[in-house]
Amino acid sequence: MFIQAIRRYCANHGIAVDVRSSGWLIAMRRDGTHRFAFGYDIGLNSAIAHRLANDKSATAEALALADVPCVPHHLFLNPSMGVHVAGAHWREAMLALLAQHPQGVVVKPNEGTSGRAVFKATNRDELDRAVTEVFSSSLGLVIAPYVEIEDEVRVILLDCRPMIVYRKERPSVVGDGEHTLRELATRAGHDSQLRELTAHEVNAIVPTGEQRILNWRHNLDAGARPVLLEDGEVSAACANLAIDAANAIGITFASIDVVRVEGEWRVLEINSGVMMEALAKLHPELVQATYDAALDRVFEN
Repeated sequence: MFIQAIRRYCANHGIAVDVRSSGWLIAMRRDGTHRFAFGYDIGLNSAIAHRLANDKSATAEALALADVPCVPHHLFLNPSMGVHVAGAHWREAMLALLAQHPQGVVVKPNEGTSGRAVFKATNRDELDRAVTEVFSSSLGLVIAPYVEIEDEVRVILLDCRPMIVYRKERPSVVGDGEHTLRELATRAGHDSQLRELTAHEVNAIVPTGEQRILNWRHNLDAGARPVLLEDGEVSAACANLAIDAANAIGITFASIDVVRVEGEWRVLEINSGVMMEALAKLHPELVQATYDAALDRVFEN
């Protein structure tokens, strides 16, 4: 969708477009002016804002300095880089974080999107497995406290103006008092969501009318569905918090995830590359209009 949106915009504005590296690099040219899109970044953000947003630990630190409510992310560097880089007591520090959060912690790469290589750990063995997995492909990881997220909302901002606000609805089933969770999930086409549940959980009959969330992750790539939020109290609260976060790191075009924990909204992360592939399947015109507005800004400069 990202490539198609850029092609459509360029065709409508007399801009030559050249797609290279399997779509990873897009060159745009008009009247001697050259602009580039790299990954999902169209070049509106400063280098420092882009780097802050792509670094989960740096984002959390910057937001904390600006008194913007956020989920803390503690950075650990890969011990393969040497003791002078990673430190000598990194594992003890990880275990201390686990001890501080008996409900569990979340381990994930310090950079990256789409919920890949994200693990929940509630004991030492799970923590060690998660850390080994993430460090096998990343130079740094972050550990965040596991929190019961009541709702997660994504805000797409351009110049601190909310372009799109939607919630991420995780896959779920409702019990009928006769069928097991596995049977209900399979019938709904969600059987792939059961991998992290215990045998007891998936084989238990779900009481009539009770809802069961099948995945603790809210990632769209993990099966969540984007649902547009109408203007209202929730949408306004999320947009205002996202604007505060954008101002804190000086970012122009971004998608900002905010979560509600114990009734309070806080920032989870900021994405400098604005990816809307899942949303485009449901609302292609809205996605195109958002990219069009951002590209208008690109060619104003």
